[in-house]
Amino acid sequence: MNTIVGTYECKVDSKGRLMIPAPLKKQLHAGLEDGFVLKRSVFQPCLELYPMEEWNKMMQKINKLNRFVKKNNDFIRRFTAGVKVVEIDAAGRLLISKDLVAFAGIDKEIVLSSAVNIVEIWDKDKYEKSIDDTALDFADLAEEVMGNLNDDDDGIS
Repeated sequence: MNTIVGTYECKVDSKGRLMIPAPLKKQLHAGLEDGFVLKRSVFQPCLELYPMEEWNKMMQKINKLNRFVKKNNDFIRRFTAGVKVVEIDAAGRLLISKDLVAFAGIDKEIVLSSAVNIVEIWDKDKYEKSIDDTALDFADLAEEVMGNLNDDDDGIS
């Protein structure tokens, strides 16, 4: 799958349905037939929407873990907790289950944020706070994570 690009604000209704914005739906078009997996994020109070192709790649990695190692088994259980297979319906809506809405603290306004090959689904206030909290440290983080990468022949990272 190609890289997903963009940040989109939208609303979720009382049943947990959200309308996928047209530019995002267009990017997800290749995965519409196969469906998606919606899960809790490991590090943040948000949800992660995986196109099925990306989820299957992740599961290939997870399946290499030895389940007779307790730590691995505990990780698998926690990583897959609350996982749901979801589809975008003909009207372009996605249904978020009540347990996942509660986990992410989703109210009415949400943000759909691209994260390379998946989409994060955030309560808008929590998303804004997470961006603000990291703003001061982002330059240091960028240098630490990306500063030593220079694998292009042109010398530009």
